[in-house]
Amino acid sequence: MKRLTVVAATAAMVAATLATPAQAEPAAAGSAAQTEYVVLFREGAAAADAQKAIEAAGGSVIKVNTDVGLATVSSANAGFADALRGSAAIEGVARNQSIGSVPDDAKASAAVKKAVAQAAKNQAVEKEGRGGGRFTWGRSVKDEPLADLQWDMKQIHADQAHRFEQGDKGVLVGILDTGVDGSHPDIAPNFDRRLSRNFTVDLPADADGTEIDGPCDSDPDGSCTDPNDVDENGHGTHVASSIASPINKLGVSGVAPKVTIVNLRAGQDSGYFFLQPTVDALTYAGKIGVDVVNMSYYVDPWLFNCADNPADSPEEQAQQRLYIAATQRAIDYAHARGVTIVSAAGNEAIDYTKTNVDSGSPDFAGFPGQAPRERTIPPSCVSLPSESEHVISVSATGVSKRKTYYSSYGNHYVDVASPGGDVYDTPGNTRDISKATLAAYPKALAVANGEIDANGDPTVEYVVKDCKGSTCGYYQYLQGTSMASPRAAGVAALIVSRYGKRDRARGGLTLDPDKVEAILKATATRTPCPNPPAFTYTRILPSGSTVTATHTCEGGPWDNGFYGRGIVDALRAVGR
Repeated sequence: MKRLTVVAATAAMVAATLATPAQAEPAAAGSAAQTEYVVLFREGAAAADAQKAIEAAGGSVIKVNTDVGLATVSSANAGFADALRGSAAIEGVARNQSIGSVPDDAKASAAVKKAVAQAAKNQAVEKEGRGGGRFTWGRSVKDEPLADLQWDMKQIHADQAHRFEQGDKGVLVGILDTGVDGSHPDIAPNFDRRLSRNFTVDLPADADGTEIDGPCDSDPDGSCTDPNDVDENGHGTHVASSIASPINKLGVSGVAPKVTIVNLRAGQDSGYFFLQPTVDALTYAGKIGVDVVNMSYYVDPWLFNCADNPADSPEEQAQQRLYIAATQRAIDYAHARGVTIVSAAGNEAIDYTKTNVDSGSPDFAGFPGQAPRERTIPPSCVSLPSESEHVISVSATGVSKRKTYYSSYGNHYVDVASPGGDVYDTPGNTRDISKATLAAYPKALAVANGEIDANGDPTVEYVVKDCKGSTCGYYQYLQGTSMASPRAAGVAALIVSRYGKRDRARGGLTLDPDKVEAILKATATRTPCPNPPAFTYTRILPSGSTVTATHTCEGGPWDNGFYGRGIVDALRAVGR
């Protein structure tokens, strides 16, 4: 759903934004500037026939995924889409547009990218942690130095579960996100660089010239494709750390500290996501034997995809049907090959089972002048991937176990709940950064954003440093359903580690995704709706102003719109 992104716990604490574009195709035939499209082959059609149809309509295939039947195509024919829609081998065609986004304050500018590139070079010739030390603030050292800051681990009893199961190295967890900093000292021990892939190409600007990822020459390798162990956003690194930071007497521990992290990058540096990288990442996960994937974002040119919404033109309806079908095909492909798929429920603070108003889509200019508009969204519309079949949708809880003020919800929409952080979940409803969640943060980004000083010490409250000898790691407080989803994915990884069978064909462990989901739900802590079920959230912002909102929980103690089947519990899942 929206890059199920973060509600970033920065000084501004802004809520995460929506995502991308969609637009009717030009009807007139003839010559035009080169335009990119995504083309979905009809199910069962031969790829060769589909590609012939594309060429006959004046298109050139840039990239094709034959497992799902999705191609990225370039054409200078303004009537390309209309010409292709008549082909028996083609199910749908739409402009190629992005899917998902992060909050504006988390987007990487060209200046930040340049600083990241320089920091990466510096790290190659000097040790991290020059001077400085651990920001302990009187903390006691437990299994990990920063363990007492991880209230989220205690809420789901992950710390206790580690006595029984810490994860198996043969269990692969795919991080479909903005990338993973494979050099972070609290990720590197569990990071598989050989299997990791980057399915994205940096996009300098949108059709209006607004900067997206920034100039390609600012990338560390001087190209438009980042290495497979780089994260110039920070979101994906936080997610990976939440799942599988090792117990190594440095910083934090993940929920499953001995499983293997595989970077399956599907998101741009800026936080936007595109259909083709998402589909490619999911099919690749199925092929290499990934056991669990986390998708903390939404897939769409729109926040909600509607097959027949009267608020959309016929061309827009066709486009949304394409995205729904292509995404589901990729999910089906991965699920059939043993991949458990976990996704964030969204940060819009709305009930997905009701009629809503979306005024933020499309928010990426796929063509000049494209802008968001307001439209009514009936419950039949779906946000991807969280409302797709075979996907476990996760809402977020705060330190008190209440559903967070930003988390979206809905009876029979939310499957389970998990800690995502809520900085206003405090006795006085005032902001407390420690009520967000803490996980790894790339040092290069901290340098680029001016969040550490010349000695390497944090200058902001939401960044924490921890050192073991001369090796130092940096950690960032973030909140969002983006943070809840990976903690549930970590429990799923523990379940595969505990009950999985050896996969003789590919090595490692495997467990049917439906069984993983069943165990995850059956062992979750049943959490009923609040009493009364209409719960009013009060937030006293740093400015002194007060914001209130009321969310109504529907359902019973065993399954409801705030918590689904309950809050995931690592100890109950593996400690028997």
